[in-house]
Amino acid sequence: MSEGSRRGKTETICFTNNKGGSGKSTTCANLGYELSLAGKRVLFVDGDMQLNLSLSFFDEDEVLRMAESEKTLYEAVKHKKDLSEYIVSTPYEGIDLVPSTTLMSQVDYDLFTMMQRELVLKKCLQGVKDKGIYDYILIDAPPTLGIWVINILCASDYVILPIEASPWGFFGLANMFDFLNGLKEMTEAEIMGVLITKVDERKNYYKQTKDILKAYESIHVFETFIHVDSAIEWAQDASVPVAVYKKNTRSALEFKRLAEEVTKHGGR
Repeated sequence: MSEGSRRGKTETICFTNNKGGSGKSTTCANLGYELSLAGKRVLFVDGDMQLNLSLSFFDEDEVLRMAESEKTLYEAVKHKKDLSEYIVSTPYEGIDLVPSTTLMSQVDYDLFTMMQRELVLKKCLQGVKDKGIYDYILIDAPPTLGIWVINILCASDYVILPIEASPWGFFGLANMFDFLNGLKEMTEAEIMGVLITKVDERKNYYKQTKDILKAYESIHVFETFIHVDSAIEWAQDASVPVAVYKKNTRSALEFKRLAEEVTKHGGR
């Protein structure tokens, strides 16, 4: 991104759920891609050692090459560096990435010895936000509730919680809400909404999921939900966003509608 790009307020959104397989990385990547198609400038931050967000835009060989380099999120956090120095361009206009590495598995240990350890990522991101080059910074969080996820929440303005429409989709959800409530004095991040993913309307789990969420009256649930769609898996296999793999597939159109909801929420 050039310094001459349009400047403005940058919103930071993280995608988190302490249950794996909820669709965090898939949602983060495809929502961000749709935001870029709407003319928004997006910076992805891959905060998970599984590298799935990075794999959404680069093939495996390139992701592993980046992960083995010095230009990763882990190196920035470990040395408390401005993330501006660790941004790489993607093949897509308006989209940049701070890549991850498997070394993120030890980031909690590294943070434990630091002063104000819960604010390290926020400080690393501050220079990027101050420049106002990006409309959105989207952070993919790992399925944990440790000090690293606290860092991600402290660096974020909003939280999106993807929840799988399945018998185990709500496993740990109450713990997730308790965790977020316990951080209110530490972070100003608001829950933008819960996104129901992997919906198969031949089964009753989607209705059950909606009914359970009604008990959380203060939590917004996005009108858009994401169906099970084989195009998502094929796109992941090809290391591209689903709308690149197949523009008019059902899930691509759903992520487009989700992007519209997100922009309306922030008034952008």
